[in-house]
Amino acid sequence: MVEKLALQPFKNEPLTDFSVESNRLEMETALQEVKRQLGQTYPLLIGGKKVWTEQEIVSINPAETDHVVGTVSKASAELIEEAVQSAAATFETWRKVPVSERADCLLRGAALIRSRKHAFSAWLVFEAGKNWGEADADTAEAIDFLEFYAREMIRLEQTNDSRPLIKMEGELNRITYIPLGVGAIIPPWNFPLAILAGMTGAAIVGGNTVLLKPASATAVIAYKFVEVMEEAGLPPGVIQFVPGSGAEIGDTLTQHAKVRFINFTGSKEVGLRIQRLAAQTQEGQIWMKRVIAEMGGKDGIVVDETADLDQAAQAIVASAFGFQGQKCSAGSRAIIVASVYDQVLEKVVEWTGKLNVGLPEHNEAIGPVIDKNAYEKILAYIEAGKQEGRLLTGGKPAAGNGYFIEPTVIADVSPKARIMQEEIFGPVLGVTRAKDWQEAIEIYNDTEYGLTGSFFSSDQGRIAHALESMHCGNLYINRKCTGAFVGVHPFGGFNMSGTDSKAGGYDYMLLFTQAKLTSVRQ
Repeated sequence: MVEKLALQPFKNEPLTDFSVESNRLEMETALQEVKRQLGQTYPLLIGGKKVWTEQEIVSINPAETDHVVGTVSKASAELIEEAVQSAAATFETWRKVPVSERADCLLRGAALIRSRKHAFSAWLVFEAGKNWGEADADTAEAIDFLEFYAREMIRLEQTNDSRPLIKMEGELNRITYIPLGVGAIIPPWNFPLAILAGMTGAAIVGGNTVLLKPASATAVIAYKFVEVMEEAGLPPGVIQFVPGSGAEIGDTLTQHAKVRFINFTGSKEVGLRIQRLAAQTQEGQIWMKRVIAEMGGKDGIVVDETADLDQAAQAIVASAFGFQGQKCSAGSRAIIVASVYDQVLEKVVEWTGKLNVGLPEHNEAIGPVIDKNAYEKILAYIEAGKQEGRLLTGGKPAAGNGYFIEPTVIADVSPKARIMQEEIFGPVLGVTRAKDWQEAIEIYNDTEYGLTGSFFSSDQGRIAHALESMHCGNLYINRKCTGAFVGVHPFGGFNMSGTDSKAGGYDYMLLFTQAKLTSVRQ
């Protein structure tokens, strides 16, 4: 029998300081242990049973492309049908499990990941190409999501006590938050543990069952997460593990009549396709499908002449090149007021020059991009950017047996240029000049996205204006536009950045439940 865990107030998981020798040695040990496990094969999980298929996904190390991280069985449309039926059957029992027991599963999962934190981070180093700090932050965020959503579901259950309905004499009225049903969880490759854990954890603690289709590039770390949740006491069939090609099984997942909701994080194009397909009612479907989508951004940092220019330049570089710019929150645009434009550019180039490119295993600042498709797409954007602006640094592949690209800064770019309008998802920063801070904000807003942004200024009146007028889901003042913490910075954007789901916030669990009023005449 699994142990019930005591519920303490939520607190963010501390990040590891790798300048401490003991932490560094522990991480090096974990890397060696995980390295010995590379190359194994992994099955699908349907109805709690392992299913092996002839069709497979080969996950490679993007930093050393001749190294196989693992081989994962690949789901077909027929197996998706079997998994949906299994999830629907399991839902009938899982939805009746008390909220406290569902929450305990998440808390135990978080505790297990915490106890193996460096091992999980090592898998992220090899499969996602993250350096130690980025991998550690990913693992810590996964722990945070599980801990936070466990508490949030308990809080929702207690809503009648904390926010009672208006009383009516002779009636007992109550709101309960009940699960939706079977959901499709489609997480991205760039935060393959944290975002996957958050998307999945929120759904299952709400009483839903899910089909988890991880990104093919990072399917091994996804399997490791499902293993942990089973170890934590999650009943078989609550998570159906069904990796596969989005082109082959994505539409099947989205359109199935028994799939009640789709939780997606990825590109704008795929998100919009999911929305279109989900809106088409299928034979036997008795609900409107719910779509929760986070679809990326074209985020920017605005700097005016009153700002701390050193602080601004460092934030621009960190936002643009952290994890090779492969974050939906990455600051791929810098918009600088003319009077300090050259000064800030000089500092940005200086800080960019300090970033070493190399193996994530060796904890270099800049690692590889995720795969060949991304590599070629980013290099094509760089070539276009060279025609649109002035190349200051980078601009070409970097040495190594992987998908390495130099961090690239292109200045004097028109706000309407492709590299200022389209999401590149790579280590490319476009820089444009604004005549004043008002025009800089107008340029910032001139995009179809609206996820994150930053405004650097010491003028309180301007800051007040920016807080009101910069149109994005997560706006930061005098700090970088990446690095949202669960419970601190609820995350989600406007416009083509998605449905503003606010992951890691107090509203998120409402997306995976439906409110039922019961009224009993006494």
